[in-house]
Order: sequence, then structure tokens, then C-alpha cells
Amino acid sequence: MPTIRFVDENGALLGEQQAAPGDNLLDLARLADVPLHWRCGQGTCGTCKVRLATPEAEQRPSRKERNVLLRAGAIDAAQAASECWTEARPWRLACHLHLSDDDWEVECPAF
Repeated sequence: MPTIRFVDENGALLGEQQAAPGDNLLDLARLADVPLHWRCGQGTCGTCKVRLATPEAEQRPSRKERNVLLRAGAIDAAQAASECWTEARPWRLACHLHLSDDDWEVECPAF
């Protein structure tokens, strides 16, 4: 079972949660009582954005997620146009992320 570590912008631990592959990251943050803003849970508001500190090698965000992150000012137009990201610590929407078999470290922005 992968372990998900939620940290703040300074690396301080906010919470930790065991997960199963396929679990939704936003649901895990809520279970761990991590202070992560969210409103809709469907990827349209952009409030659940997080940085993946230990991302998978290749990120393939959906067009919807890219557009929401662009509108929220988290990414630029070049990233929004790219179907595959290799950025070291990309912004992603927690409600769009489903866990793999690997441990993840997720940076939550300050309120």
C-alpha cells in the first residue's frame, strides 16, 4: 500500500495516509484532515491544486485539468497546450489524481 505524505510549503508534515492504488488524492486529504481547500470536487473550481513533490515520471493531465489550472494561474499557456508534462514539481488538481503503487509526497499551498 502506498503512503501519501502531505506537507506544507516549508516541508512540515500536515498528515500522512495509507492508500490503495486508484484512491483519489482529494478523498485521502480529507480523510487525513489535511487543510486543503476544495469546493466542487469535480475539477472545475481549481481550489484543490497541489504540487506533487514526488511525481510519477510522466504526467498526463486531462485537457479539463490543464484549462482549470491555466485559469487559476497555476500554469502558463505552454503547459496548458502540452499533453505530457515532465516538470519536477507540477501543479495538479487533487480531485483529478488517482494513486499509483508508489509513495507520494504532496505539497499543499498555504491558505
